[in-house]
Amino acid sequence: MTLATHTSLAVPLRHWGVIRASGAEAAQFLHGQLTQDVLSLGPAQARLAGYCSSKGRLLASFVMWKPNEGEVLLACHASVLPATLKRLSMFVMRAQCTLSDASTELTLSGMSGERAHHRTEGLPVWGLHADAHGTWIRLPEVAGIARAWHVTPTDELPAAPTQHPHALAAWQQLEVDSGIVTIEAATVDRFVPQMLNFELIGAVNFQKGCYPGQEVVARAAYRGTIKRRTFLFVTDAPISAGQEVFHSSDPTQPAGLVASAARVPGEEGQPVSYHALIEVKLTVFDGGSSHLGAPDGALLTPVPMPYEVLRTETA
Repeated sequence: MTLATHTSLAVPLRHWGVIRASGAEAAQFLHGQLTQDVLSLGPAQARLAGYCSSKGRLLASFVMWKPNEGEVLLACHASVLPATLKRLSMFVMRAQCTLSDASTELTLSGMSGERAHHRTEGLPVWGLHADAHGTWIRLPEVAGIARAWHVTPTDELPAAPTQHPHALAAWQQLEVDSGIVTIEAATVDRFVPQMLNFELIGAVNFQKGCYPGQEVVARAAYRGTIKRRTFLFVTDAPISAGQEVFHSSDPTQPAGLVASAARVPGEEGQPVSYHALIEVKLTVFDGGSSHLGAPDGALLTPVPMPYEVLRTETA
């Protein structure tokens, strides 16, 4: 048992930032830029989305929602926000859309356990509701543990944070264990969406029409063979996004790349461990062992994902 699995958390998420798109054509502009349908996004739901280069590689990933008509909020990893905002702004041109960094205006908090369950009971996953205390977004559960985001204006007090020195680490463990990768600075331009299972978690809409990299993403889905996927691994060595992974079957070249990682705070006296979402060649499951950083690096042990991911190549 870890802190994340038995504690009701409320944690300020300072590793996240928020981009605001406002204007009469804000949703239309983003619809032509992201992997997700923005035009049909309703006021009571959030959605996952990716932002790709022309080569179909992910530059950022978002949780997006519409707080009101003519406004879309895009939550992304804080480390990619400045570059993403700059790049998106280059393509606004004459569209009636203004993009800005709203990170200082809004506070994101992660909530789990009873706190999350109480505030989002009755909502579907990625459903949201707003009240006098802010906006609540229900996230996918992890091992039966309810999770939610609480979004408040910065000048209003969010829920009282969990007073534990490892509360943020516990929340980040839940983020990794959810199987949902968030693109950060170390992983920009490294993955096609399918490598991170984005179409499996609802972050890609194949009917919405064109966006940067759309042909590459569509080709991977309809004509190509998917040879790389993301899976959850555990290890006893420090691990971080962007590190290479090697496999015993071919130690001469990397077999994968760490996409997200978290330190797992255990009970007092227990050794520290680490959880990671790692994009790997599917051949690593044919036998042998995976290692962090080098062929003789720390052993990486695969553990079950929270959703089904095939370990064999699919056309």
